[in-house]
Amino acid sequence: MAPRSGFAPRAALAALVLALALLAAPALAGGPSKGQTLYVPCYSHIYHGIKTRPIDLTITLSARNTDPARPVRLLEVDYYDTAGKLVKRHLEKPMVLEPLATAEFIVGQTDVTGGSGANFLVRWSAEEPVSPLLVEAVMIGTSAQQGISFTSRGLPVAGR
Repeated sequence: MAPRSGFAPRAALAALVLALALLAAPALAGGPSKGQTLYVPCYSHIYHGIKTRPIDLTITLSARNTDPARPVRLLEVDYYDTAGKLVKRHLEKPMVLEPLATAEFIVGQTDVTGGSGANFLVRWSAEEPVSPLLVEAVMIGTSAQQGISFTSRGLPVAGR
């Protein structure tokens, strides 16, 4: 039997994987960027009960500039329905979000055009690398003394 060396291939591989994961974590967390397109899932209604009755929801889309020093520009805030068809463009022209500012866009509770698979695409840019925009949808509704609320967060998608 050959003598064991102090080097174990499995331990080295595990250390390498750990090091790569630690180095990749800031990138996954959303390092500085000059712009992105974000996909934000949302729901204009959800189903409940045995008869799958819909509960209509109000959607508040919140776009937050997380950079404490630099502005960002919202280029598009587009609302799509369950079939992927454009329902509404919420911006007529680009909008500047100052450092730490927030813009909100509302889809009213009686507007069920988006359906249970609605979504937003939010496109933004910046002159120089900034902390990425944080975009969330807050859905809330009530039915027969019952209330429901939940959130979803935007995910970066391939730019357009």
